Amino acid sequence: MKKREWKEVLVFLLVMAALVGTAYAADEKAAVGQERLEATATPAPEPHKHLEGEWLDWFHNPMPGLEMGLDHRFRTITSRNITTLDSDAANNKYNFQRYRTRWSTKWLLDDDVDFNTRLIWEFRTWDEPGSKPQHTDFDELLFDKFNFTARNMFGLPFTGVIGRQEILDINPWLVFDGTPLDGSRTIMLDALRLTYDWKETDSKVDLVYVYMNAASDAWLKPFNDRDRHFTEQDEQGLIVYLKNKSIKDTQLEGYFIYKNDNPIDVLSDPPDFPPSWSKKAEVFTYGAAVAGDIDKNWSYRVEGALQRGDKADSTGEMQDLQAYGSKNTLNYKFNDEKSNSLRAGYEYLSGNDPGTSKIEQFDPLWGEWPQWSELYIYTYSPETMIAETTNLHRFFVGHTFKPTKKLDLITDYHLLWADDDPINGRTSFFSRSGKFRGQLITCWLKWKCCKQLSAHLLGEYLIPGSFYNSDNRDDAFFFRFNFEYTF
Repeated sequence: MKKREWKEVLVFLLVMAALVGTAYAADEKAAVGQERLEATATPAPEPHKHLEGEWLDWFHNPMPGLEMGLDHRFRTITSRNITTLDSDAANNKYNFQRYRTRWSTKWLLDDDVDFNTRLIWEFRTWDEPGSKPQHTDFDELLFDKFNFTARNMFGLPFTGVIGRQEILDINPWLVFDGTPLDGSRTIMLDALRLTYDWKETDSKVDLVYVYMNAASDAWLKPFNDRDRHFTEQDEQGLIVYLKNKSIKDTQLEGYFIYKNDNPIDVLSDPPDFPPSWSKKAEVFTYGAAVAGDIDKNWSYRVEGALQRGDKADSTGEMQDLQAYGSKNTLNYKFNDEKSNSLRAGYEYLSGNDPGTSKIEQFDPLWGEWPQWSELYIYTYSPETMIAETTNLHRFFVGHTFKPTKKLDLITDYHLLWADDDPINGRTSFFSRSGKFRGQLITCWLKWKCCKQLSAHLLGEYLIPGSFYNSDNRDDAFFFRFNFEYTF
């Protein structure tokens, strides 16, 4: 049996095992199975307030039927070699700060109907590289939430959300960030979402229609518009997602995701992303997962997906798509006073086999965000695009514990391989004689004072391997300090 046939059989068996598999009991966040989200989740400390008083109460509820909120995030970031893996390359040093403020409103139109908005403003100050503006550029303001929500529709446990929204709770592996080109400034989707809470069968069904325009001013023009793009092509899609907890301590999931990508002409001057990132594609993804608590210490999640459809190759010609992905995690909790826990796992995203006439590289859909590394997403810039993580074998082990009540220390070690040679990448960046991507260490120190105030330190270090050209194997690091306050 050929290599690709073996992979197809393996993924098919994995999907079938997920549909009939055994036990899981977890809350909504654990159920999504993203080990980074789970590992960095910090329980809220005891109630504590920094600001209070009538003025703050008035701000939160200035009039009947209106709720308001305000939050601010500050980040300072230092990195080396994250896009070049070459200490001698120009513009390989980054030092900059990010300032993000968000003002949200919730208009209560009825007991079960509300109108939600959030206005976001983020600007940056740059120290390095010199190619970036060496002055404060106050940038644009835009709405990253603008939607109507209706609950108990038709007298049924039906919830509908139409408009600009965040979708964080379906499956962050493939559905999370609809705006990858602006980093973590926004993670929104322009969509219609219908959710049916089928309590009689302990099931929840989500039906989502996505319509994302690449241009940021297509639906709601930003204030001080800078002609930016949210994503690398115009996108439409349909998501059907089922979660079932009818088996004790078990969550089973099955899903179908359709995504249609249409390339655009990059008209901004200068272009805010390389035109080669914009591709034509029609992708059908079928997947399933099972996650469970084996006992009070052990838990796991197993997920598999296969993709069919058509996608443009490096010349723009449409080719058959046949790709596979799988993500699996095993966790052990010590249940001790320091909340020690260990985890291990494996992720597989197929690469393109040059010996076939098909495209076999897995498409991450709306999963282009730093799921397990802030640093490594940038190394994909010469290969696919920033955060389009694919063509990957990843083995990882990790440890989490609480040194104090308000601190969490999360450390992971990753071994990374490519599945095949890069499909479209810049030839000089890759050796094409090895598959070992390298070793990556990530470490988070998270502090959460209360619901209002939190901060973290993040450090990552990469030792590149034989997958890269000998001139592009210098070590890289990423360091970030993050501070967030919610009024």
